[in-house]
Order: sequence, then C-alpha cells, then structure tokens
Amino acid sequence: MASTLPTLVTGRERTRLDRALALFADVRAGEGAGALLLAANVFCLLTFYSVLKIVREALILSEGGAEIKSYAAAAQTLLLCALVPAYALVAARVNRIKLNCGVTLFFASHLLIFYVLGMAGFRVGIAFFLWIGIFNLVVIAQFWSFANDLYDTEQGKRLFPVVGIGASLGAVIGAAATALSFGGVGAYRLMLIAAAGLLLPVGLTVWANVRDRRARGSTARRTEDQPLARTGGFRLIFTQRYLLLIACLIVMVNVVNTLGEFLMGRLIAENAVAAVAAGTAGGLSVRDLIGAMSGYVQASVNLLGFLIQAFLVSRVFKWIGIRGALFILPIIALGSYSMIALLPILAMVRVAKVVENSTDYSIQNTARHALFLPTSREAKYNAKQAIDAFFWRLGDLLQAGIVFTGVSLGLNVRAYAAINLVLVAGWLAIVVALAAEHKTLVSTDLNTEAAA
Repeated sequence: MASTLPTLVTGRERTRLDRALALFADVRAGEGAGALLLAANVFCLLTFYSVLKIVREALILSEGGAEIKSYAAAAQTLLLCALVPAYALVAARVNRIKLNCGVTLFFASHLLIFYVLGMAGFRVGIAFFLWIGIFNLVVIAQFWSFANDLYDTEQGKRLFPVVGIGASLGAVIGAAATALSFGGVGAYRLMLIAAAGLLLPVGLTVWANVRDRRARGSTARRTEDQPLARTGGFRLIFTQRYLLLIACLIVMVNVVNTLGEFLMGRLIAENAVAAVAAGTAGGLSVRDLIGAMSGYVQASVNLLGFLIQAFLVSRVFKWIGIRGALFILPIIALGSYSMIALLPILAMVRVAKVVENSTDYSIQNTARHALFLPTSREAKYNAKQAIDAFFWRLGDLLQAGIVFTGVSLGLNVRAYAAINLVLVAGWLAIVVALAAEHKTLVSTDLNTEAAA
C-alpha cells in the first residue's frame, strides 16, 4: 500500500522555495522544504560514494586488472546472501530512524580500517572493491526506501525528480573533485574524508524524520515508528509477480551495464600501461593515470546525468509517466552497443558509456526507485534491499560468467558488444511485462484510497 502521508498543502500558498523548485518539477505548496532536505541527504551520500568509487577503480585496476574486477564483483553476490536476511532481522527489531542511521554509521566505520591497512602497506584493492559494492547498494537503497516511506504514489511521482537532482549533483561534484585531487591527496586519505562526510547524511536523516513525525501526527507517527513485519525480502519477491519483475529488470540492467564497464575498464588499463611505457603519462604511475582517466569519464557521466535529472526527468514523468520512462535506457543501450560493435575503440566506448550511464543515473534510477511507491512498507525496505543489493549483484555474477567465458575464448570488444545487444532484447521484454503490472497495481492502489 502507498504511504498515508497527508497532503500538507491545503489552503496554503507556495513559498519562494516551492516556486524555485517548480523550475525542475511540479512542487506544490509546502513541499519544497521536505524535498530539498531529501535531496541534500542523497547529495551527501552520492558525493562521498563518487569519491570512493574512483578510489576503488584505481586500487582494483592497478592491483588486479579488469578481469579480477569482474570476478570480485561476482563475489559480492555470495556476501549478500547473508547480508539481506540479516538486514531484514534488524529491520524487524528497530524503527526506521535507528535502521537508517545505524547502517550508515556501520559502513562509515569500516573506512578507518581500510585507511590503517592501506597505509601499513597491505594490498586492499579486492577487499575494498567487495566492501564498496555492498556499501553503495545497501545505503543508497535504504535512502530510497526512506523516501518511499515519506511520500505516497502521487507525491513521489512529482517530487522524486527533485530528490534525484541531489544524487546527480553529488555524483558530479564528488567525481570532479576526486579527479582533480587524486594525484595529490591519494587513495587512502580520500577514504578518511569520505568517512567524516558520511556523518552528514546521518544528521539529515534525523532531521527529515523529525519533520515527518510532526507533519503526520500522533497516530501515523506510532505506525511509522514500528519495526517492520518479519516477512523477508526474498519471500516477498518470489510471492509477488510485480516485485519479481523488478528483480529481473535489475539483473538484466546490471548485466548489460557491467559488461560495458568491463570493456571500458580493460581499454583504460591498456591505454594507461601503454602511456607509461611510452613516457607520455606526465610522470604519473599506472594507478594514478587510471584514477585520473576514470575520474574524468565519471565526471562527464555525472555532469550529463545532472543536466538530464534537473531539466528532463520530471518532464519525462509528466509526458510518458514512470512506465514510459523505463523504455528509454534500453533503447539507448541498443544504439550504444551497436556503435561499439562497429567501432570498438576507447573513444567510441567512452562516448557510448557516458550517454548510457548518464541516462541510467538519472531517468532510469528515478523510475526504478519510483516503482516501489505503490507497495507495502515491507516491500519498500526488505524487498527493495534484496532487489537493489542481492539481485543487482546477481547481475554481476552473470556478467562475471560471461567475462570468464569470453576471456577463455579470446573474445574481443566487438563480440562482447554483440552479446549485450542480445541481452538488451530480453531487457525490453521485461519492461513490457513490468509496465503492465505497474499499471494494474497503481489503479488498484488509487481505487483503494478513493474507497477509503
């Protein structure tokens, strides 16, 4: 069921903040402050994740290479088999504010451990890659679970594009700052900066929760402060067709995306080694050059993603809805990998991935988070955590199998692009089925609210 958050805007006029945010989305009276608070929260999360993502690339590619990166991503799936049920057990014992803040602080503390080990000379690339892949999925999924808990279906459709601007802007700033400072600051000191920075979203989550409690009143407050039912995420997914289709969508999206990342990572590493050997790296090591190249690519992705998020996502949702938005990324991927198959060089892969990833980070991400708006609280937390964590990494596992087979067979970039074209066809079929289920669910939800 959708959230029962009452509309806070009856009889009120829009504030200056509401009117300013209306440039980006349909923000109504009294909604701007709450949306901005959530945008600031996810801005902080994505800023410091973007810092750590570039640190991850430099460590894993310099210590293991693109193939090891793919295999390490698959290992995260096994770890999540234990983590997802553990998350559901915790969620059944604490309220949402303790859950959100406690999990974020739990992950932030690990960065201090990586810093100490790295400075002591240990090779932490693979362990850090495993950790950040879990951290990113769990913490970001949890934030969007919290946002889904605050808004009903209609509000979320209008306001999620504003919240998403914070994510896109944070990714831009984090990647750009890291790319410019990586060589001077170094990987391990950036971990310390990120650990301190993760305290900010904890404070913002507390603020948003207090504000929501005041708005809802005592009856709704008691409901929202209760721990979740003990129904696990996996059970919800395998008993509800709608959730199962979302899980299948996430698997397919990630297989296609990570296979493309493998292609780009391999070409970046090869070009970095060649530049150092030829003396054209400007005195940078292979690790630092990989970090700089990855950083600038990520900055380009994030800048374009921010522009799409700020000025296009809300209009896409208004024009073709959440269901229509789900078709945009697979169509772009179809064009991207067709181009790569024709011209398999780093410049072409870089352009294709910038366009693909920027759309993924903006339109696709906002749409997939909004898919949970008409679901139950247990689905928003437990099922979403399982989908965004385990099933996302299941895509990594399948991708690693493709990479292992491809390396064994000596496949080139053109062959991997052809494989992705086949996968995109399956992706489109899943979107068609999911759109039909979403239409039915939203209609049922609206009828229930009207009857109530």
